[in-house]
Parts: sequence; structure tokens; C-alpha cells
Amino acid sequence: MASILRVNTLTDASSNNSVSLETVSNGSAKAWAKLNDAGTAQDSFNISSTTETSTALYTITINNDMNNANYSLTLGTHYAELIAINSVATGSYALRTFERADSLTANDQITHSTVHGDLA
Repeated sequence: MASILRVNTLTDASSNNSVSLETVSNGSAKAWAKLNDAGTAQDSFNISSTTETSTALYTITINNDMNNANYSLTLGTHYAELIAINSVATGSYALRTFERADSLTANDQITHSTVHGDLA
């Protein structure tokens, strides 16, 4: 049987550190993924699939859609000089990595991405 816990604030056992549930809900990542250089998720949260659609172009599908396509993406990579958002939709986003920013040479890389915003 499911239960509902209704609280306004979370605090530690000594009541020294507390945070409102609104901060937890609005400030927590809604999805994240770490992809290897083949576009396969090594680990993720709220991600249903990842696909390398062409060289260094990765499409990440969000399991529980975002409310709209105006969410925030934070991107990172281990070795590429440039990582760029290729497209954004409520249920997915795509990113591309480049070996050199000056020549825009697409190159498969390990990538990290985090999604912040409102879930649908």
C-alpha cells in the first residue's frame, strides 16, 4: 500500500541544517546521463535510452518528459574542445562533441549532461 508523507521542511537529526521541500523539488536534477564514447549510457537517472545517430551526435531520451522545452542543460566532456546542444524537446535532447573548436571536427567523446526544470 502506498503512503503519502506531507512535510514543508526537511532537517537533519540535530535540526542544524534544514531545507524547504520547494528547494529540493525545484533545485534537484530531473535527469542526468554519463555516456561513453559510443553514446551508451554508463549511468543515468530518468533516461530511457541513448542513441548515437551519427558521428559524435548523441540523442538522449528522457523517461518522464519535461513540462516544456525551456529547461536548462548543463554539459561536459572529458576530452573534446567543444560540446554543443543540437536540439531540445520535452522528451529528449541531442548533443554533439567536436575534437577541435576551430575546425568543428566531430569526434566521439565521453559526455555528461544534467537537466534542470519542471517535469510534465
